[in-house]
Amino acid sequence: MTKHSIRDLELSGQRVFIRVDFNVPIKSGKISDETRMTSSLPTIEHALEHGATVVLASHLGRPKGKPAPEFSLKPVATRLAELLKRDVVFAEDCIGVAAERPVQEAHAGGKVVLLENLRFHAEEEANDDRFAAALAGLADVYVNDAFGAAHRAHASVAAIVPRFGDKAVAGLLMEKELRYLGLALGEPDRPFVGILGGAKVSDKIEVIENLLSKVDRLLIGGAMAYTFFRALGLPTGKSLVEEDKLDAARDIITHAKARDVELNLPVDHVVANKIEAGIPTEILKVNDPRIGDRMGLDIGPETTKLYSVLLRDAKTVVWNGPMGVFEIDAFAAGTLGVARAVADVRGTTIIGGGDSVSAINNAGLADRVTHISTGGGASLEFLGGQTLPGVAALPDK
Repeated sequence: MTKHSIRDLELSGQRVFIRVDFNVPIKSGKISDETRMTSSLPTIEHALEHGATVVLASHLGRPKGKPAPEFSLKPVATRLAELLKRDVVFAEDCIGVAAERPVQEAHAGGKVVLLENLRFHAEEEANDDRFAAALAGLADVYVNDAFGAAHRAHASVAAIVPRFGDKAVAGLLMEKELRYLGLALGEPDRPFVGILGGAKVSDKIEVIENLLSKVDRLLIGGAMAYTFFRALGLPTGKSLVEEDKLDAARDIITHAKARDVELNLPVDHVVANKIEAGIPTEILKVNDPRIGDRMGLDIGPETTKLYSVLLRDAKTVVWNGPMGVFEIDAFAAGTLGVARAVADVRGTTIIGGGDSVSAINNAGLADRVTHISTGGGASLEFLGGQTLPGVAALPDK
């Protein structure tokens, strides 16, 4: 990794500002998925073990630049205390006296402070320098452990960084994300197989184009496959098709052939009249016109078997996006089948954030993959070859 790590700094007696990504789903005050929290625990514990006072900052949801009770991080502070098995002081704001006083008091005892939602201030998303200065005044050292927010040029990940000079570093989670995703794009063991699913080709064009210069095989699933089918003249019924991306799909097919990359599309699919549990379904070949006015909602069993075979000898796998509407059992078999095949790979397996993470967790296979990315949008942009503002801002070694 080209960035300095929290491991490189002397932390004893220092106030350490750690930008975390605690943007977790909360319903009725309860956190339904703690993955992003638990992923940053090693960084927090490292700082505490080395004698630091920890000041944590995060956003939650989209409160539109003003305080909103439903987006408060207070429930996160309560749960974090349980996970760390120590007190966590909750600051009612992220700047001003309401933030400064708890940090000062915590510094006397080497404690943990969680600041209130950064996005309660419009200046956060505006990457405002004065707001960044107010945040920076709370600490001596800056650590970015929020890979999930690294693709945003916001004050807590971009404007704040220069104020710390060479005391601005990557956290252990950020370090891990950059190592594994960088390895896949830099020097992967081969065969290198990319799996892309999800709804839209438009969301993944840059990723597909970038991966075509890296992978040996590319497996396509999800609704995005139907734009390719339409481009190839296959029947798509009422499946989701991006009419304005047909030329892009044709270009991708052409580029794959030119680069000698195996581009694999589903050979069969599960079709139904609508996206609904309990609806009648049928498995058809993708060239079967009997799809009629139905829509394709999952890859079929033949495709699942084919993709499993194509993954068998893989040494590096990157997977981003489900194979179907996996939230409904009738359309989950393809995604779960691919998840099992990825878990069986004897090599480096990387799940690229978003719904793929939910799928691998639902399948109970999270402990059988090498790395699960915490950044949906960030991992997509990284895999698409883009520079992430939160990473670029950190000084190089």
